Amino acid sequence: MKISEVAREAGVGVETIRYYERRGLIPNPPRSASGYRQYEPDAVRRIAFVKRAQGLGFTLVEIEELLGLRVTPGTCTAVEEQATRTIARVDERLRDLRRMRAALSDLVEACRSRTNSGECPILSALDAGER
Repeated sequence: MKISEVAREAGVGVETIRYYERRGLIPNPPRSASGYRQYEPDAVRRIAFVKRAQGLGFTLVEIEELLGLRVTPGTCTAVEEQATRTIARVDERLRDLRRMRAALSDLVEACRSRTNSGECPILSALDAGER
């Protein structure tokens, strides 16, 4: 398969495939005599694996580890440990997002209840953060 065919079937851009190659997430394919990359059909499955893992919050480094574990029998415990670490990171992101939302809500409320001072509380808060 050519890179454009793999990209279309996997639902990603050509540059994503090249990036995954550089990262070692998919093997570098052999090239035809004319220089075109020639991918095995398994490349689409592997890219889909990467995209699904990203969708669950795994980093590319973690996905690389998962891909390595995929070929080793009896690795469910290691995969579970990786997933548990990812859950902890996702939980931390959720806490950060809740803090961000609360701060933004406070700023929006300050904006709505401001007097006609002409100064925007949101811009003032952002400006104060620069110092």
